[in-house]
Amino acid sequence: MKEMVRRTGVHERLLRYYEQQGLLTPERLPSGYRVYSDSDVETVRRIRCLLTAGLTTTLIGRVLPCIRAEEERLVPACPDLVAQLQQERQRITMAIQELQTSRNMLDVVITAAPHQTERQPDTPLTG
Repeated sequence: MKEMVRRTGVHERLLRYYEQQGLLTPERLPSGYRVYSDSDVETVRRIRCLLTAGLTTTLIGRVLPCIRAEEERLVPACPDLVAQLQQERQRITMAIQELQTSRNMLDVVITAAPHQTERQPDTPLTG
């Protein structure tokens, strides 16, 4: 498991959680040790990407079997999820727009602020 942690940057507890959720199914040796393959590493990367996008582990569990690698491209194989994934995509698009608006507001504040070299030294507050 330590090698998987090193390769993915994901903590052991999360790897166990993904396994409990049925998202990750490493091979098990008779001794109980997990053996992770290169495809397991890619699965963890996909899980992390989908979690970052805001998908639930339940939805990720439905999406992962639908994604297969084919000539270095991902090919969706489950058309029944398309409508739900389009809704998720729209939600992500709206979140991006909100973040861009926030960034633009910060840009205005930063631009309006005096440059660091022009800043006056902080004066202590007196009470």
